[in-house]
Amino acid sequence: MVWRELKLLRKEKTILFVILIQMFIASFSSVILMGIMVYYDPGSIGQNATASINVGIIGNTDSQFVTYLQERNHHVYPFTDITRAESAFKAGYLDAIACIPAENQGVVDMKLVLPEMDAQATLVLMLLKEPLERYENYLRDQQGVSVRYQDVMGKPFSTYEFLYTIIIPILMFFPAFIAGSMVIDSISEEIENKTLDTLLSAPVSINWITGAKIIASVVVGAFQCILWVVLLGFNGFTIQNTPMVLLLSIMVTAIVAVIALLVALVFRDRERSQFIYSLVILVLFSLAYFIRPSPFALVARLSTGDPYVGAAHLLFYAAALAVLALAAPFVTQRLTTR
Repeated sequence: MVWRELKLLRKEKTILFVILIQMFIASFSSVILMGIMVYYDPGSIGQNATASINVGIIGNTDSQFVTYLQERNHHVYPFTDITRAESAFKAGYLDAIACIPAENQGVVDMKLVLPEMDAQATLVLMLLKEPLERYENYLRDQQGVSVRYQDVMGKPFSTYEFLYTIIIPILMFFPAFIAGSMVIDSISEEIENKTLDTLLSAPVSINWITGAKIIASVVVGAFQCILWVVLLGFNGFTIQNTPMVLLLSIMVTAIVAVIALLVALVFRDRERSQFIYSLVILVLFSLAYFIRPSPFALVARLSTGDPYVGAAHLLFYAAALAVLALAAPFVTQRLTTR
């Protein structure tokens, strides 16, 4: 029965299309993360982006700032006078111009020429931010000033927070929504086409039929979660406590699949079932925020290796799944014989 349900999945073009969209998100998660981070935290662009810009240099072309620009893979073009540099800038060959005075024991008064467009100027400035901060530290060292703010390694906090509290929970729980939709479509189709009665006439109980549909949807959801973890790894994102993260995602998927089954058997119509299912899931996941920790927070904390969460926090979801698994056969039997 489970294999039959998995083969029928190939006919569900909408479900397959949604799965492909998720795979696209996970495959290019680093690119998508960077794009969304522009709005979430513009200041992180300079530390995350790998884009290069063309910078014209006027004055001290041997400055340490030029070295820092080249280390960030920016293209540096020296000019002997400001007129030629401005001509190249206006023609679009340069993204910025830096006028660097000679390095001495006094204040270094550097001048930057940026594009007139606010969005473009902001982007160029963010890309120049890290080399400028390094150059500032360098000048401080030269003058015996030990104040530093550039020694923190790794990505900025906002990037770390955005990845583990938004991207990973979305990828881990979205398969649960797909699993529920699969169950509703499968049950509704059986009822509308009158094939459920044909299946019941065979020596197979309704619980075997519905159980196969739930197991098939959970298998697909588990496969997606494992695939997302692998693709995130290819993008350089590490997930701690991977077995527990996957186990939590699978349990939530199974819970949602059982709820979807009961909704489909109550309303017996695909459109109404999908609508009510969406409302029920929206309410349940909203109420889940009152759980401490909520499933979203639990996934985030497990993924980051938080030592204060572990297998004991999964017991609530295991208990909820056990209650639904025990109650579902009785409810299913009553709904199909009414």
